[in-house]
Parts: sequence; structure tokens; C-alpha cells
Amino acid sequence: MDKIFIKNLRVIGILGVHPYEQRKPQRIRVNVEVTTDIAQAAENDDVKQTIDYSMLSKHIMKYMDNNRFFTIEALIEALAQEILKLNRVEAVKLSIEKPNAVPEAESVGVEIYRQK
Repeated sequence: MDKIFIKNLRVIGILGVHPYEQRKPQRIRVNVEVTTDIAQAAENDDVKQTIDYSMLSKHIMKYMDNNRFFTIEALIEALAQEILKLNRVEAVKLSIEKPNAVPEAESVGVEIYRQK
């Protein structure tokens, strides 16, 4: 299988266990890798026969804009299931990071792999 990926997608969303994190949107970083078959798209040079990474990026940003979570664990599982609903996606490797969560760290986060 082939993979399409998006690295370090910068998203704004409501995520966190502290009351101030639920009031004010914050920066969240998303990395996504979807497993698919690109053979037809490559043969026909047709984006409609693959996963359009621009559409995938917009889908992730819209999902984050319309939902709020307390934990990265709940967010990442829900987002992975949302991505798996998309046409042509067979599996997803997803990581979500909160760059400003721990002042002493560059970033903290969670990474998962899910498949249909």
C-alpha cells in the first residue's frame, strides 16, 4: 500500500483539561499519514482517483473547529475514526501535539495507528 502524508498541520482548537484551555483556542499540531492505493491516480494523472491532501487538511481543520476535547487521547481517537470514513483511506497513522502544554518541552502529544 501507498501512503499520503501531511506534516505539522497547524490547527487552532479547544483542547485541554484546564478551564482556561476550554475557553481559549490554542495551537495544535497534527501529523497524518493515510494508507491508500495511488496506482489509478498515477496511471491516469487524476487527483480524483487518490486522496487529495488539500481536502484532507481542510477536513481535519473543520473537524477541529467544530469539536472540543479535554484530552488528546479522546481527540486523536475521534479524529482517526473520522479520517477512516473518507473514501480510499485504508489506514491512518496520526499524531497530535500541543506545542505549548509543557514550558520545558518543545511539544507533547499522542500518536496512534488505526485501520479499517
